[in-house]
Amino acid sequence: MLSKTLYQKIIEFRADRDWEQFHTLRTLSTSLVLETAELAEITQWAKDSELDEVARLRRPEIEHEIADIVILLTYLVHDLGIDVEQAVAAKLVLNATRYPVDRARGSAKKYNKLD
Repeated sequence: MLSKTLYQKIIEFRADRDWEQFHTLRTLSTSLVLETAELAEITQWAKDSELDEVARLRRPEIEHEIADIVILLTYLVHDLGIDVEQAVAAKLVLNATRYPVDRARGSAKKYNKLD
């Protein structure tokens, strides 16, 4: 999702400011939740029919919140030594077993509630 160059810039940005000392699994995961909540807040009271317009009018704000989320996730992935490509590939395999096409197509139900 990120180029190696941008990934490295994110890590260097933090290192230059000596912020690693403040970043733990708890602080980063909490910050991710809070930034995601800020993203959700943008559309919190909008009607479904207004979502396209809200997305258009508030796009810069949405982009900033998404950037905050990606930056924090990058710190977490880096610190825990997670191979994101491998983790996502493994999760897709798991989800394929949980959500077989013949049972999940067109359904928003959780895997354990599929008929």
